[in-house]
Amino acid sequence: MAATSIHNDDLFLLIAALPAPLQGRLQALPCDDLVEVVMDLGRVPEARFMEKALMLGEQPVTREDLDHVVAQLGEFSADNRAGIERTLHRISAIRNRNGQVVGLTLRVGRAVTGTINLIRDVIETGVNVLLVGRPGVGKTTKLREIARVLSDEFDRRVMVIDTSNEIAGDGDIPHPAIGSARRMQVARPDCQHAVMIEAVENHMPQAIIVDEIGTAPEAAAARTIAERGVQLIATAHGNTLENLVMNPTLSDLVGGVQTVTLGDDEARFRGTQKTISERKAPPTFDVVVEIVDRDEVIVHRDTAAAVDQLLRGQTPAGERRSRSGQGEIEMERKAVPMARAPRAFEPGGAEGTVRIYPYAISRDQVERVLRDLRLDARTVSRPTAADMILALRSRAYDRQLQRLQNATGRPVHYVKKNTTAQIRHLLREVFSLYGELEDEEEVRDALREAEEAVQRVLEEGVVVELAPRRPAVRKLQHKLVVRHRMVAQSLGSEPQRHLAIYPDE
Repeated sequence: MAATSIHNDDLFLLIAALPAPLQGRLQALPCDDLVEVVMDLGRVPEARFMEKALMLGEQPVTREDLDHVVAQLGEFSADNRAGIERTLHRISAIRNRNGQVVGLTLRVGRAVTGTINLIRDVIETGVNVLLVGRPGVGKTTKLREIARVLSDEFDRRVMVIDTSNEIAGDGDIPHPAIGSARRMQVARPDCQHAVMIEAVENHMPQAIIVDEIGTAPEAAAARTIAERGVQLIATAHGNTLENLVMNPTLSDLVGGVQTVTLGDDEARFRGTQKTISERKAPPTFDVVVEIVDRDEVIVHRDTAAAVDQLLRGQTPAGERRSRSGQGEIEMERKAVPMARAPRAFEPGGAEGTVRIYPYAISRDQVERVLRDLRLDARTVSRPTAADMILALRSRAYDRQLQRLQNATGRPVHYVKKNTTAQIRHLLREVFSLYGELEDEEEVRDALREAEEAVQRVLEEGVVVELAPRRPAVRKLQHKLVVRHRMVAQSLGSEPQRHLAIYPDE
């Protein structure tokens, strides 16, 4: 794994914008970990490093000092930010009530390679990723590196939405730190959402990178981009996933939160109060990364599952990744115990989560039922990633559905109508049925026996009788036979009652 490398080639340009006495004092200091220089009218200027802060002399800042720095910069934007052309440095102004500059924060911008090593495998998959973390932890720096890696190493069409020229630097020509990614500048911060949509409609990107999503229009634009199949990598205000869930404006990024009133029976079944909070919709971002510091992150690979856990009062299971002193990446995953229904099939999802692909059925309704029943399951957008397919009975003979079933080998469960009640009834039956089966080895043997019998009936055209089984196991076998569009009938009396499979006449 490549080590992190920091390039400070243009730091001298930031120092050159300072008054001469401050330049001399800074040049006498080791500035490899310089974070920012702070100049406030009437106070001694300060240099802030990663682990400490140093006063730059004894003389307070004068208005002439501030005017000197402002004269070296480009124009300040509506959010009081300016830059130095072809650099990543950011200068932010503090103004008095008359609009005069009374303070400056000169923040050092660096091009850092290797900063996304901890999450590179996630970025490469093409999923939508949201980065959160406290200010100064390196979110924007990671966005620059992501833009470069996706555009240069993976040849993707990448568009950077650059509000205040924070990601790709000041001036009309983007900084080399973003590689061959293109950059759209944003005239005013309140226009960011419009530029996000314009990027999708006018320039056909494969990936869009946005810094600091913070308003409802920007959250809505992010959902629009995700729904159009464009990979979205963004940062948002907040230190953790929980901050996003509790933020009324930004919670839509992770599925939103709604208040639901349960019936008496349902509340007793769940063991909760009648009024609860639950996720409102599928999240915009598939993965949320909490940046703890520059060498440690927590990755939530399934945003929907993590949010559901939070709303149930649990701590979501996240994958903690850190970089050791030798540059090696260490991973640790702490799973949160959850009540799950035992299953007779072997799911492929993370932590045993059952993945359901809805075919001609409302995905939102399936998600709602899963939340209501508190099942350890979620919907997926690709049949190849599913453990089971949920479809309308009227579509049983659709050629596309048949191709999906043949290509994936996934079992198909049918509902008569696309209603919450029908979906709830089916999922209750499927999960509660598996809950009745205590011996999973018996279940696997029974299903294997049924599969082999079906193949024999198809090839030889003979009636095949199966071994006697318990009622719950026979029901599973019967469902398997029906999925192959064949006829099965129970014969005999308990405990010798068994299935017979008949060829299609």
